[in-house]
Amino acid sequence: MNSLLVGKMTKRRPWWLESFKGWSYVAYEMLFQKMCTWHLKNPLPLPCLKNINSIVTGCTSGIGLEIAKQLAFSGAHVVMAVRNISSAYELVQNWHDELQEEWYGTSTLSIEVLELNLLSLNSVIHFAKKWNSNSKPLNILVNNAGIFSLGEAQKFSKDGFETHMQVNHFAPALLSILLLPSMISNGSSLRRIINVNSSLHKMGFVNIDDMNFVLNKPRFTSTKAYSNSKLAQVMFSGILQRHLTFQSGVSVVCVSPGSVRTNVTRGLPEIIKLAHNCIPYFPFSPRQGARSALFAATDTKIPQYCKQLKIKEPPFGVYISLKCNLVRPSRKARNLFVANAVWKRTLDMIGLPLDVVERILKGEKVMSCLYKNVSACVHIQNESSSVLIRNESASVHIRNESASVHMLNESVLYQLRMNL
Repeated sequence: MNSLLVGKMTKRRPWWLESFKGWSYVAYEMLFQKMCTWHLKNPLPLPCLKNINSIVTGCTSGIGLEIAKQLAFSGAHVVMAVRNISSAYELVQNWHDELQEEWYGTSTLSIEVLELNLLSLNSVIHFAKKWNSNSKPLNILVNNAGIFSLGEAQKFSKDGFETHMQVNHFAPALLSILLLPSMISNGSSLRRIINVNSSLHKMGFVNIDDMNFVLNKPRFTSTKAYSNSKLAQVMFSGILQRHLTFQSGVSVVCVSPGSVRTNVTRGLPEIIKLAHNCIPYFPFSPRQGARSALFAATDTKIPQYCKQLKIKEPPFGVYISLKCNLVRPSRKARNLFVANAVWKRTLDMIGLPLDVVERILKGEKVMSCLYKNVSACVHIQNESSSVLIRNESASVHIRNESASVHMLNESVLYQLRMNL
């Protein structure tokens, strides 16, 4: 099994130790990040981005809002890929009003609002189809949208995936690959996929056989789910860059925004909100947190970074820190064996073939994503157990004699059979 192989390659430390190290790093980062970035301008100066098409997910608040705004004010055509369309249109109107009052280097804003819900893979597929059908070249994709339901119980999407893993990893991975044809076809030298990551990926550990925490080993917590999803994103991004040829011109970059004062505390217990509000000086503002993503999206050194790291042994992906410089991701993120396993399992779970990138580079169409929900009752008989799979509100329940667990997608059916 893959999990056994992973165990041979990486000795897993106790979660309490990983958690302590991870949160210690975050605390250190938050306390000293402003001192370390005193030399960076706020906002980060951007070049003229006229005739540049960009897509930013989750951009009605926080870092995403600042990324979309600054790209638009620098002349780029910005597509706001959001769930709440009405909020996006309000922002666009406010930005137009702001533009009339002060000169920002452009006289008009080119902004488009499209609906995208990362909790639905069908929504991701529909969005990608709509964009590709317009035959517009894509220069910059910023996968910013993410969730961290700190302290909340485990939840699953309508597709059956654990919500942190779907929103933070599976959906952005699917979106990035499905939009590759529009990115490769453009004649510009600016072709970037930017994944807004987190320093918490340092405490993550991806269990290839249980990326959705359905086996409860280790026990689910929102912090584990978030950090694991961010680690999976870094690993997947590095392997995606390896599969993209130099001729494609596409750079895949993960960035750390730092500890940012956003609405991440929304819906959390009041005591946590109070603690968060008691330290107003140390966290970045959203504008400061957006600098690393904007740097990665526009700086001319990024393609060279990707080329250098791709030929290193072992190769790993480009990671830009909150100081807007190149750093190495965590040791676990650079484990090529596990990263390849994450790549294969991710493509399997989102319904794409393993050679999907190579097929896209050859000009083949791959929009017929094989992902689909279980739509009917399926009975599987095994010599040692009887398993019933049924769809209830798009969640798949699997029961056997020894345990009752929530499985997430018919793509794990094969793995289930092997385990039984």
